[in-house]
Amino acid sequence: MAAKANNDGGIVETIKTIVYALLIAGVFRTLFFQPFWIPSGSMKDTLLIGDFLFVNKMAYGYSQYSCPFSMCPIEGRLFASEPERGDVVVFRHPTNGTDYIKRLIGLPGDTIQIVNGQIILNGTPVPQVPDGQFIETYAKQGPVGREPECKAPVGDGGDCVKDRYVETLPNGVSYSVLDIRERQFTDNTDLFTVPEGHYFFMGDNRDNSQDSRVSQLAGGVGMLPGEYLIGRADRIMFSSAGRSLFFFWTWRSDRFFKAVE
Repeated sequence: MAAKANNDGGIVETIKTIVYALLIAGVFRTLFFQPFWIPSGSMKDTLLIGDFLFVNKMAYGYSQYSCPFSMCPIEGRLFASEPERGDVVVFRHPTNGTDYIKRLIGLPGDTIQIVNGQIILNGTPVPQVPDGQFIETYAKQGPVGREPECKAPVGDGGDCVKDRYVETLPNGVSYSVLDIRERQFTDNTDLFTVPEGHYFFMGDNRDNSQDSRVSQLAGGVGMLPGEYLIGRADRIMFSSAGRSLFFFWTWRSDRFFKAVE
């Protein structure tokens, strides 16, 4: 009987340890840093598919969407802080419940229009300076064809070439953006006015990003209310071209602890 009692006690202690560990991890994830894996190419070449980063949850305060499964009983935001133009932000999509990552371009009250791929912010063009090309080498992919983002056939392997520019916002924040193709429908837009308490986001990979240029009804982000902000992306911890920590032979050695700019 004593042996059985000891075994039962050991199981209970193990369960308690696991529960405590999960609670501590949940609190850490909610209040401080949330892991985030880059699943798409909408922020190339700032962020690549397979980048793994931690999102700073303290940057903008807390909302319902700060907690796992949106469980925080919070109206609006607690300890709210205004995001800065040019921040790379993780947010919850208001209609599909997915976490997105984009760059903050427009603040409340701003007017924004895209003309021939260039941002017109509050009536002033945002400078874009050519910065060479961004080249990705693709492995063998099956039937020869045209990769959706590519200007050259890469079906059996080859280089995918995209024009790159450096864009500089009025507050001095600079970053690279990619141009895949001309006359993309999001290269020219109507004039947007960002409502109070809302924000305007764009992906750095301009021709492959469903962002605030596209309404939520059409699958985009639209103008995003501030309560959906989750946090700021500050630093890439590691990056894997194989999309897994365990595929060490696919790690990108130049992206360890790389700052997100």
